[in-house]
Amino acid sequence: MVAQDKLTNLQHELLKVFQYNLNETQLAEIRQLLSSYFAEKATAEMDKLWEQNKWDNSTMEEWAATHTRTSSKQ
Repeated sequence: MVAQDKLTNLQHELLKVFQYNLNETQLAEIRQLLSSYFAEKATAEMDKLWEQNKWDNSTMEEWAATHTRTSSKQ
């Protein structure tokens, strides 16, 4: 029986990159690169949602004024 691989393709790729010892500065730079990459992707997706749904500043104001929490006491 073959053990099921629990690592993602990204994890495999990162393991290849991190087979070398890096100093703390290099690690921080790579963390920043990864953070920036995923932040850009999330921003692009949100921009698409805003465009598709025709949201604007008034939408945000409406959301901010909406009470959606429920009572924890039931």
